Amino acid sequence: MPHRVVDFFRSSNDSIHNIKASVQRRSNPNSRSASRSASRERPTRHSSPASSVLEAAVDHLQSQIHAAPHQHPVKMAEPPKEKQKDTHSHHRLSFPALHLGGSKSSKEQLVNPYASLDWKIESPPAVMHGEPENSTGALVSGQLLLDVKEDDFEVEHFAAKLEIHVIHKRPFAGHCHNCSNQTTELKTWTFLSEPTILSKRIHEFPFSVLLDGHLPASTDNPLITIRYDFSAEVIPKTGPVIKLAKNIDVKRSVQVPELPHHSIRIFPPTNIAASVHFSQVMHPISTNTFNLRLDGIVKHNVDAKSIEYWKLKRLSWKLEENMVTVAPACEKHSPKDPETGLPTKKGVKRTDVRTVAHADMHSGWKSDYSPSGCIEMEIQCALPPNAKAACDLKSEDGTEVTHQLVVEMVVVQEYAPTAHPKHITPTGVARILRMHFGVVITERAGLGVSWDNEAPPIYQDVPPSPPSYTCDIPYESVEDLSLSRRSQDAGSRALSPAYEEPPALPMSTPAPAPPADDGAQ
Repeated sequence: MPHRVVDFFRSSNDSIHNIKASVQRRSNPNSRSASRSASRERPTRHSSPASSVLEAAVDHLQSQIHAAPHQHPVKMAEPPKEKQKDTHSHHRLSFPALHLGGSKSSKEQLVNPYASLDWKIESPPAVMHGEPENSTGALVSGQLLLDVKEDDFEVEHFAAKLEIHVIHKRPFAGHCHNCSNQTTELKTWTFLSEPTILSKRIHEFPFSVLLDGHLPASTDNPLITIRYDFSAEVIPKTGPVIKLAKNIDVKRSVQVPELPHHSIRIFPPTNIAASVHFSQVMHPISTNTFNLRLDGIVKHNVDAKSIEYWKLKRLSWKLEENMVTVAPACEKHSPKDPETGLPTKKGVKRTDVRTVAHADMHSGWKSDYSPSGCIEMEIQCALPPNAKAACDLKSEDGTEVTHQLVVEMVVVQEYAPTAHPKHITPTGVARILRMHFGVVITERAGLGVSWDNEAPPIYQDVPPSPPSYTCDIPYESVEDLSLSRRSQDAGSRALSPAYEEPPALPMSTPAPAPPADDGAQ
């Protein structure tokens, strides 16, 4: 039995070679001589039932090749496992000719050939100055430009709106569009409410809105995305609808204090005290200076006649970003009230903590181990551009973004005899000193100021009449001065020989009308 199995596989392999040679010979007649020589050199093998079946398959393929000579050669039959793989690969095949008018082209917005819509922002960048509790907001104004390309273009309706679009990246229910997206309308404008015929030119429609100071700024972080969407829609009588969709980038800027913040931390049971000077306000893609001083690092033991030192071995700092938000549930996924049967407002709290910037230092500080010694250093805290740090944020829906600066120091204890202070011996005691400082990351204010500081005075603040002015010069002297000037002018005219008063012109009477011509009559 084993020798029969071996003969079966040998015969099947031999038949496969014959199939390939025959297919190549049919497709390329010039290679017949080469195939014949190859078949002569190849040793013959015993026939088997499998070889007869394969020969029949070869005859069938040859008949198909003769029937359709202009077609590609048909692929030979393969074992079942390879056939399954071929069927799977067949599903992955793509036909570019069938995708010339794909679904993406049908979803694209149709362009109206008769008109186009654009906008122009005239106000400075929308920046809210100050904290949300004290900010007066930001003013946004601009114009919508409707470019009509032919005369007698009739518009049935023209409106625009501004809304806040909140996208939750970890929603209440996954794969739910309503749970992931929430919109709040801030302002609507109706420019044309009735059918109106417009001429061929660029028509300007002004708009303006005051964003309240308590509104959140635009942000994009791992938990949530907040953006301000501006959309306009023109419904013409003929042609497709003209739409415009834009985003307004709203930022918040907090004033940087003039003096750095000073903080002192004590670490019991040791006598180490840390004095820190740093700026509480930082900007994205910036570098801040952090000054640190450690006191109480030397201790004298009079009884033991020894000196204890605390040496700084390593210092590391990192800037952490803490994000908290509440993912609300839509009407479909919110639980129903058992009494009323109405959906109740429910949300899930989402939190995320990530490190925006960090650094480790093993040197770079000054150490003084005298009786009143200290350790001083200056640290550069830099925010790299690839960190994409989000600015501090606090909104009424529970979204909050905060930052804190964490500083960790590793100190080890060593001692030396008072008589030989250079003979230092480690005690094996080490401590980790950790400090947390709250910082605010905010956008730069630039040259802009709050909109209320640029506004002109209000009409009600103008006084009812101009202020009165007091004159210290007596009126009599002013009259004498004017009379003397007049007499001097008259004398200068009398002494001048070339000066002569022009003669008075007589009163002219209207000239009589010329007599009519007899010939003309």
